[in-house]
Amino acid sequence: MIGPERTIAAQATAAGQGAIAIIRMSGGRCMEILAKCTRPSLAERLHPRRAVLTHLLDAEGTPIDQVLLTYFPAPASYTGEDTVEISCHGGMLVTERLLKRLYRCGASPAEPGEFTKRAFLNGRMDLTQAEAVMDVISAGSDLALRAAQSQLDGNIGARVDELKDELVHVLAHVEAYIDFPDEDISPDTASALLSRLGNAEEQLSGLLGSAAAGRLLREGIRTAIAGPPNVGKSSLLNTLLGYERAIVSNIAGTTRDTVEESIQIAGLALRLIDTAGVRESSDVIEQAGILRTNRALETADLVLEVMDASLPRTAPLLAENRNTPSLLILNKCDLGIHSDWQEVSGIHFSCSTGEGRKELEEAIIRTFASQLPCEAGSSLVAINARHQHELGLCLEHVHLASESISRQESPEFTALELREALVHLGEITGAVDTEDVLGAIFSSFCLGK
Repeated sequence: MIGPERTIAAQATAAGQGAIAIIRMSGGRCMEILAKCTRPSLAERLHPRRAVLTHLLDAEGTPIDQVLLTYFPAPASYTGEDTVEISCHGGMLVTERLLKRLYRCGASPAEPGEFTKRAFLNGRMDLTQAEAVMDVISAGSDLALRAAQSQLDGNIGARVDELKDELVHVLAHVEAYIDFPDEDISPDTASALLSRLGNAEEQLSGLLGSAAAGRLLREGIRTAIAGPPNVGKSSLLNTLLGYERAIVSNIAGTTRDTVEESIQIAGLALRLIDTAGVRESSDVIEQAGILRTNRALETADLVLEVMDASLPRTAPLLAENRNTPSLLILNKCDLGIHSDWQEVSGIHFSCSTGEGRKELEEAIIRTFASQLPCEAGSSLVAINARHQHELGLCLEHVHLASESISRQESPEFTALELREALVHLGEITGAVDTEDVLGAIFSSFCLGK
């Protein structure tokens, strides 16, 4: 990204037509730029964090739009810089003209994520909080939103800081011994250091254990609806969604492609995937659909195996050795349960009457209960893939440091491992400035953030 000396501007609300749009501007030249496109009286009326009704003017002094303008002086702003938020009418033309006017007066177009990057660089938030901004925006379920808000509040950063303090304490003791070798480390002291490192390993393992939950919360539980033709897979999708999304027909092979939609169950996001019925077929298009079904099964977090309980039992669709969790849905139970299914454990379901929906939802929650993020009060902690990578490397170095002390190796080796562990912790919160990491994170943001 280009240097922070620029004053940047961008639309902070979604592009398109609406009642109101917000344009955000941040940088040291905010007031200078405003002076060029507003009436002189604005300077007297403008007070920090107080909205002012005014006009933004074009080069000839003609009003472009009547706006509400709010000024946030540095450092008490989102970015830590002088910041202005302009609430204008939400038409696409008016926002485009206002932005062009700001650019002509000296502002530069903001890059994706540049406002939040400046907030990080100016110490308004750590890197985990900056990442949480997009998690809050893109959250697809109540639990995902709570986890993102917990991260935005700094809970992951606080856990990392606690670990950092623990490791710094051990490193300080080891380096003191390096500087003063005559002061021998007693067995009791070594035991205390190993205890601290053991505690750090437990905390690191606990955080790493939330990685799977973090993926499920952020991406949703990929749920494949599978089974033979005509057992009611598409009907189940429509029933769970509450509207007709997939075509339903008693003609085998109607579903030729996967159909994907998202719903929320008990705070969890489910990405439902309706698949083609699996059977022997000479139809080239149907064969392609069955191939996509197999791919969906391979990548699914959960499989809902649907069977027609009103007909004689057929061979199960899923291989016994498949690792993916699955739930058996005995559909069409309103037509009566065939004797073949009487002793089979499954969820009795009817797409016609809605019977079994509550039982299905409860079964899904039970299936993933052990993978939900650990709660601390009302906080949810769920790390992302980048955190997982750095924490895993940190854990390796902490373990090596423990082994070094246990084997009574030269303290320089222990100190080296601890320094490496601290470097990886620093990567998580951004204490170590790595431009590639920052670029990868903030490039995924939307404009205006």
